[in-house]
This record gives sequence, structure tokens and C-alpha cells, in this order.
Amino acid sequence: MTSLSQEIVLASSPDGTITAFDASSGTALGHFTGSRSPRKGLTVIGTNLIAAAHVSPDIASGSIHLYNWWSPTPSHHLPVSEPVGPLAATFDGFFLFAGGISGQIHALSLPSGDLIQTFSAHNNKPVSSLKINDDGSLLFSGGDDGTIAVFPIFKLLDISFDKSNDVVLHRFIGHESAVTSITAGVGGSNSTIISCSLDCTCKFWNLAHRPPLCTITFPCTIWGVEMDSMESEFFVAGSDGFLYSGALKGGNRNMVKQGQKLVKWEQKHYGAVVGLAMTNGGRNLVTASENGSVWIWNVERKEVVRVLGGEMGSISELVVAKGFGLGDGNSEVNGWGLEFSSREVSRPVREVMEMEKVLGVLEEDRSKAIDTLGSAIEAHEKLLGLILKEAKMGSNCDSSDEEEDDI
Repeated sequence: MTSLSQEIVLASSPDGTITAFDASSGTALGHFTGSRSPRKGLTVIGTNLIAAAHVSPDIASGSIHLYNWWSPTPSHHLPVSEPVGPLAATFDGFFLFAGGISGQIHALSLPSGDLIQTFSAHNNKPVSSLKINDDGSLLFSGGDDGTIAVFPIFKLLDISFDKSNDVVLHRFIGHESAVTSITAGVGGSNSTIISCSLDCTCKFWNLAHRPPLCTITFPCTIWGVEMDSMESEFFVAGSDGFLYSGALKGGNRNMVKQGQKLVKWEQKHYGAVVGLAMTNGGRNLVTASENGSVWIWNVERKEVVRVLGGEMGSISELVVAKGFGLGDGNSEVNGWGLEFSSREVSRPVREVMEMEKVLGVLEEDRSKAIDTLGSAIEAHEKLLGLILKEAKMGSNCDSSDEEEDDI
């Protein structure tokens, strides 16, 4: 990764593997192992770390695994009191939010993983989606109860805040089933918010209005939604394998063109589209299907231009990492030693992972060499002991001969 424009596509699997792809070439760069990650259970923390929720079939509690870019195995395991799914990290990489099956959200401090506080979001219904807005001030939480709760992040991180007070800034009510994804445009509290749901609808919201500004019904369940960088068009991921898009009203991001025609893209995944994200400055869209296919599309032509890697089995989530690992080489963020990361993450991920394997072999060879050297030293010490013993015996014999000569 040699430039700011370089992007890495990460696709997680409930089977335990996260695969990293080079978005520009489609090459599989490497794999991160050990995390059975559920839907929405994958995110990038700051510019140097990956977080994955891990669901274990053996225990009732949950955990979150943290990965460095250069290692395929988790560097940290953060315990959580319950199984969690959706994750969202603050832009500075200092804090992580995890949505639990109890309807609560857990705020964690990084790198320690210490729990700052836990707060209720969805009345004992699982948290199904988390999203932080463009300026990092608000956390949007979608739940299986069909609502979207909006939280000021500064309150969630304030341990002195009185929990008896309602921390929810706003709650959108309108979906008839679980919220599957949320996206928010630019503009802070005045931004356009789009949600999608198992009820086959997308709804458009604004914090100044409680009812939805607009509702669009689709012929299938919608698993994901995104807007382009200009907020002129939105894209949704259908459970029927198709992508759909529609135009946002020019000059007013808060409304969708009334009576507009939705466009169903021609090419189809052979399985539900479970994740999508914008790449290349909005010129491309990357999608992932539950059957393991990851495609990059040309947005203008609405056609597939690249297939990333081979079939990777079931996919639970897809994210795009942008501009990671860039620094002066001397940074340390909240206790994370990032000197190595800032220098080395500019190398291709695959190269760094291969480097780790080589270093592992070298470490093994060094251990063998040390063992061999130790054995040689031990043998040498024994030999030296024998030589000294013989020398002493020879010296004693010489002394006896001299005494006989004197007599």
C-alpha cells in the first residue's frame, strides 16, 4: 500500500476466517483466523487495527478479537459479558462500541478493553446494527425491535453521567421488523440517515423530524444500504441477490425524488447480498454475497468489473479499510505501540504475513541453534573437566618423582 488511495477489502465469515483483498487488483492478500464473526461484527479501529466479534458455541459470554495488520492471529482478546454482534469504533481508535443480544451496548476503552459503561438501547431486543456519523459525535443503533436509537457519544464515554437519566437523544420508530443496516451522510446532526430492514423497506430520516421523510418498499429483504460520496444516489443490497439503486433529490439531501424509479442492476449474486461499501472515491461499489462471492462494480455502468479472490464460503460482513497505517513512524496511540505498524503496514499485507512465517522459521532455527550450542558447550565443559583432571593427576605424579630424587 503505497498511497492514500489504496484500499483493502475485508470479508468476515462465521466459519472463523477474515480475508483481506486488494481492492485495486482483486488479489487475496492474506487471512486473519480465529474469529467466528456474526453479521455486522467486523470493523476497523483507527488506522492500525481490526476488530471482530467472536461467537463461541461453548460459552454464554462473548469476546472481541483485535488484530494487527501484520499478524493472522488475534493480538488481544477482549471479554464481554454477553454475545455481541455489531461493532463500531470511534475515529481516533480509542473506544469501541459492541451491541449485545440483550439490547444493551457496551462501551469499551482501548487498548485495555476495560468496560466504561453499559447502556440499554432496545428494550431486551438484540442490537442489530451500529453506525457512527461523519463527525464522530453520534452513535446510531438499530435493533430487532425495529427502532433506531441515537446517542451523543460524549455521554456514552462519560463515567460520571447519571444512568438514571435517559441517554437517548432521539429514537426513530417506523420499521416493522429488525433494522439490518444504517448509513448517515455528511452534515452532523443535519445529515440524511437511511435505514433498511427485514420488513423490505428503506426509510429516510432526519433528526429534525420524528416520522420518516420517505419510505421505499422493495420486493425482498434488504441487508445493506450505502450512499455515494456526493449523496446523489443510494444503493441497497437485496436478499434476492440483486443490487438496487435510486437517485436522491438534487440540492436537498433530506428527500428522495418522489415517484422515482428504482433501478435493479442486471447482474446477480447467487445468494443474498449481505454487505456493500463504496470504494475508489465512490466510482466503485464492492458487494459480498452469503455464498462467498465478492464483486467490485462500476457504479456508472452498473456492471461487475472485478471478482475478488475465489469463493470463500459463507460471508457475514464486509468493510473497506482506507488510509490505514499511515504515520510518522514514531506514534503511540493510547498505549498501542504503533511504531512498527506505522512503518511496515505500507507493505502489502500478504508480504508482511509471509514475513511473519519466515520470522517464525528463523525463530525455530535459532532455538535449534541455541540448543545445539548448549549441547556443544556442555560437551566442551565435560572435555575441559577431563583435561584438567588429567593435568592435575600428571602434576601430582611429577611432584612424587621430584620427592624421590631428593631422597
